Amino acid sequence: MAGEKSVETTGLLGWIDRRFPLTSSYKAHLSEYYAPKNFNFWYFFGSLSLLVLVLQIVTGIFLVMHYKPDAQFAFQSVEYIMREVPGGWFIRYMHSTGASMFFVVVYLHMTRALIYGSYRKPRELVWIFGVGIFLCLMAEAFFGYLLPWGQMSFWGAQVIVNLFSAIPFIGPELSIWIRGDYVVSDATLNRFFAFHVIAIPLVLLGLVAAHVIALHEVGSNNPDGVDIKAKKDKYGRPLDGIPFHPFYTVHDILGVAGFMIIFMAIIFFAPEMGGYFLEFNNFVPANPLVTPLHIAPVWYFTPFYSMLRATTDDFTWVLAGGAVLAAIVLFLRTKGLVKLIAPIVLLAVAVLLRLIDAKFWGVVAMGGAVVLLFFLPWLDYSPVKSIRYRPGWHKTLYGIFFANFIVLGYLGTQAPTDIFNLMSQIGTLIYLGFFFLMPVWSRLGTFKPVPDRVTFHAH
Repeated sequence: MAGEKSVETTGLLGWIDRRFPLTSSYKAHLSEYYAPKNFNFWYFFGSLSLLVLVLQIVTGIFLVMHYKPDAQFAFQSVEYIMREVPGGWFIRYMHSTGASMFFVVVYLHMTRALIYGSYRKPRELVWIFGVGIFLCLMAEAFFGYLLPWGQMSFWGAQVIVNLFSAIPFIGPELSIWIRGDYVVSDATLNRFFAFHVIAIPLVLLGLVAAHVIALHEVGSNNPDGVDIKAKKDKYGRPLDGIPFHPFYTVHDILGVAGFMIIFMAIIFFAPEMGGYFLEFNNFVPANPLVTPLHIAPVWYFTPFYSMLRATTDDFTWVLAGGAVLAAIVLFLRTKGLVKLIAPIVLLAVAVLLRLIDAKFWGVVAMGGAVVLLFFLPWLDYSPVKSIRYRPGWHKTLYGIFFANFIVLGYLGTQAPTDIFNLMSQIGTLIYLGFFFLMPVWSRLGTFKPVPDRVTFHAH
């Protein structure tokens, strides 16, 4: 512990410690890493994300032993895993269900960061690495989605890759380069397999390591948004902190137990989840000559897919008007670089919205909705971190944002209609407005005083 004389280890452990920082790493990241003592339910999802990552890697290794990345045999190899390999159906369903559960826990983990201000100073890098992990997960899921070589895999990949052709000048060549052919084919399957199994997981593991290291460097946030390092005892230990091990390892075991009960219930009783986790069309071999009536991505992409579909030629007028309005508001109500740069950028975007095809702006809206998250630490001007000490209408605003995101997700799973398209357009405006106007609304209202120390009630 800080301020106390360290005891040199002996025996085998001592031999290792003199050559590798095993004990010091254990102390730095577990037994002597002090976390706030007021963690609640929302703090289960970080460790659960790590658990699901390990499950995905392990089950993926076993699946690769029997899977053939060949357009002629890919679907049959999946059927072979499901029907002939001992326990193969269980491994495959763990992997497919795990993909959805990964996004469930990551979305909840990000929700906690939003409501408690975990992206604020000094945790900007923790947040940036986290959003990078989210982007990698989306890429990993997209590349893996093609591998079963079912109808929805094939046509979903065809539609998504074709979106890149909307990019001015380089679009058509870029989409061909991504596919490796003029249509989704064996070449596409092979390169997607390589990215899914090797390239993206390596980047993902590196970002996860960076995320954890950055977190342990600055310390964990808490529901009050109070810095526990500000008040320490004579040994240099935070007065409101407790060692991560054994207190939060036991705490997380409870979360893992609850999660595994739900996880196994889905695997054994509803692995397809009514077509949301595994689409019914994906149990039909890919056929380039038969197009499904309704092509939609898996549920975790659908909020952003809704934004893509919502961006029609008429809607670009609305977006252009919204960009001009946001530019005026930001110019009048902000200071510093935001006041100077943001209005110029938004006005330029308003002009370009009418000069470039709407299909391209749909792709920008879909991708930009994720990229916006990187800038969140510099968009939030609130004098407090946690939602606990913000005005009541801030909580309502966050509630509308989260409900809107869920509605956009549902709309993305449905066949397009006029009313659904209108709802998607309204939802897109709410999503974008939440972030673009955050420098203004986040500082408004009467804020509650933040306590000097964390508020904690023993269970």
